[in-house]
Amino acid sequence: MKCYMKSSASSRHHDADADDTVEAFSGGVLEFQEQYQDLFVRLSEIGQETPLILPHVIKTELENVAEEKTAPELLRGKAYELLLTAQEMIVRQNMVAVALRPDIGFWKYVMVDSSSMDIKGVETAAYLAFKEKLSGQSPSDDDKWVLEVDLGAFRRGLPHMRRTKTIGQGVDFLNRHLSSSLSRDPANGGINGSLFQYLKTLTYAGSPLMLNGKLKSHFELWNALLQVEKMFDTMDDETPYSEISDDLQLLGFEPGWGNTVARAKDTMNLALNLLEAPDSVRLFDFLSRMPNMFNVVILSPHGFFGQKDVLGKPDTGGQIVYILDQVRALEKEMCTRIDQQGLEIKPQILVVTRLIPDAKGTTCNQRLEKINGTTNAQILRVPFKQKNGEVLQQWVSRFEVWPYLERFAEDATKAVTAELHRAGHGENPDFIIGNYSDGNLVASLMSHALGVTQCNIAHALEKTKYNDADINWKSMDDSYHFGCQFTADLIAMNTADFIITSTYQEIAGQPGHVGQYESHNAFTMPGLYRVTSGIDVFDPKFNIVSPGADAEVYFPYTQEDKRLKKFHSELKELLYGSPEKGKSVGQLKSKDKPIIFSMARLDRVKNLSGLAEWFATNKRLRKLVNLVIVGGVVSPEDTTDHEEKEQCIKMHEIINRYNLDGEFRWLVAQKDPVRNGEMYRIIADTGGAFVQPALYEAFGLTVVEAMTCGLVTFATDQGGPVEIIEQNKSGFNIDPYHGEAAAELMADFFEKCTKEKEHWNEISKGAIERISSHYTWKIYAERLMTLSRVYSFWKYVTTLDRQESRRYLEMLYHTKLRPLIADVPEAVNQPSANQSG
Repeated sequence: MKCYMKSSASSRHHDADADDTVEAFSGGVLEFQEQYQDLFVRLSEIGQETPLILPHVIKTELENVAEEKTAPELLRGKAYELLLTAQEMIVRQNMVAVALRPDIGFWKYVMVDSSSMDIKGVETAAYLAFKEKLSGQSPSDDDKWVLEVDLGAFRRGLPHMRRTKTIGQGVDFLNRHLSSSLSRDPANGGINGSLFQYLKTLTYAGSPLMLNGKLKSHFELWNALLQVEKMFDTMDDETPYSEISDDLQLLGFEPGWGNTVARAKDTMNLALNLLEAPDSVRLFDFLSRMPNMFNVVILSPHGFFGQKDVLGKPDTGGQIVYILDQVRALEKEMCTRIDQQGLEIKPQILVVTRLIPDAKGTTCNQRLEKINGTTNAQILRVPFKQKNGEVLQQWVSRFEVWPYLERFAEDATKAVTAELHRAGHGENPDFIIGNYSDGNLVASLMSHALGVTQCNIAHALEKTKYNDADINWKSMDDSYHFGCQFTADLIAMNTADFIITSTYQEIAGQPGHVGQYESHNAFTMPGLYRVTSGIDVFDPKFNIVSPGADAEVYFPYTQEDKRLKKFHSELKELLYGSPEKGKSVGQLKSKDKPIIFSMARLDRVKNLSGLAEWFATNKRLRKLVNLVIVGGVVSPEDTTDHEEKEQCIKMHEIINRYNLDGEFRWLVAQKDPVRNGEMYRIIADTGGAFVQPALYEAFGLTVVEAMTCGLVTFATDQGGPVEIIEQNKSGFNIDPYHGEAAAELMADFFEKCTKEKEHWNEISKGAIERISSHYTWKIYAERLMTLSRVYSFWKYVTTLDRQESRRYLEMLYHTKLRPLIADVPEAVNQPSANQSG
């Protein structure tokens, strides 16, 4: 942390390009100085009312100037091209600060004086300082003692990607770079010495794996491998490793090389090739076989984490489904690899969440719960505790969990080590996965305490979901406590050994849209601190690992032999039955029309009320299809979540204003994923579609589920679904900020389907093929298990542990996050009808 200073050189990319950007912009403006001065004067005037100007306003005003000045060439110049990359403008009197993003992950800030047309480039800190004045909480011009967070200073000397196309392929870059570096470094035997030392650390429950103490150096390992190679040449490939383990132990080898002679021979051959001529591909293959992942902890504190009757409860949705499917896939992959390694070890996965005594009819008050479809995976629940030590009885919003997390992390760490010890799995996990802001912070605290490799999964970063939530954090803090959340996100992102995302969009966005993580590189929270280099999207810790849908639950509607026909009558009653108080609103008159269908949480970002309004205002669409929405509660009094209540009221207003009864049905959240899978297929039977209208969606698990079932899908173009769907081939992307156009696109599609019967089938088949080739849990599990092994190795043999930045982040935790958390009021404990089990 430091005072108001220039950002470090390490926090900026393409410095020469940055200078070129300013020069090109300035030159382009001077070419049409009169017209551009008119533009910036207009923007200055707009800025007197709205000081933060968004891209669509900039583009509109630029086009207006070109038209009024009869200067169409204005729309072809370099300055125009750069202005189209502007993400925002800040206006203060006659000064206009512009945030240009000429390329993904690359930003340049310029200041324009609309009076003199003087243009100059400014540093990130200066731009943020100018922006802070919007909030009315910026320091005075003489006050330079502003806390400025610059994590870029700690990235000097660390491997760093440069090409935007390689973002999200961190492990591949890291393996190439570090393999080459270690090969050139003779200290401690280079990569051979490092590999040997790492193999010596591999143990399980105190017993050595791979190597024992007989081998003292990588030279001795080389000679021993040559001896075994000759021995293997005389043996049958199918000979079990257990039959030769005693002979190999005398040579210095322990189990873990393989379950048969063939497998062990293959692994040892990889080792020999590495020792003889190291290269990144062989090293990657060798590390992926390492027996070092047996105990995995997955953290997800908020919401009602259970397996039954929880979906649709506040803060309880796709993340729960994701983790349960993730666990089943990981256990299968771990068992497969352990068997191939020739070990008789049962992997243990613990999903650590909050124990809620007032469980509302769910199992969330049970300490341990076996995860269905697994052999040895469990949910381990640990209660939130108040400052006085009392257990918090009731659910609290994900925005209100902050006072409990530090104590929760301590208690969860003790519970995890005790449970692993009790089950005979040693005491420490081998790998920790955090989920969302709260889980990632707890993962950071736990991994630091235990010295374990940490992976973060954001699912959603709130900073990108709420416009200007950083600059306006104070006005929103009573409701959302973004001061805590954004600080926790910054700490957790930088302490993680690696981060996985479902899509490229999540990391770095698109040419016209900033990525979730990218938005955390430079931002300001006036009165708290400004960040000039937070998280770098070019950091090799980022990896894209896309999930799938549970193949037992979500499969094509055409697979009649697998269809769950026992649900058909109740699902049809659910879709077409009479309204039932507290459970459904509206009744569909026609059973002959296709159904467009959406299922999500009832909150502002998921935008279900937006979809209802698009439908309501498009006469053509209402004539062609019915609309069914599944989400949240249908009565405002049935929820304590303020955002869900607000959206519920809004939905009723839309229904009444547009008289939707007969064409629209709204159902409370449906909590049985198996039955929901069949619901997708029944909608497909009607020739309908799934619509995902979110204002932003990091990935889009429901999109994958719907497409897996063969349901034609229309999904938001704000986020991950852009990568899942191939436009007009496997589905359609829609802009949630232009609902009229989205409704027209849907109407066009269904109108075409009435004339060309095969059109619906073509898109449906395209959806099924797209998912089966790119989005499966098997692919996901293989990739994640390999990443965990590779990052664990590089963390051991290099400086990737980043001790310096960890110390810096500890200071941020103690001097900023803890005081912010102290200001968050604890919930008032309410009597519980249930008692914790």
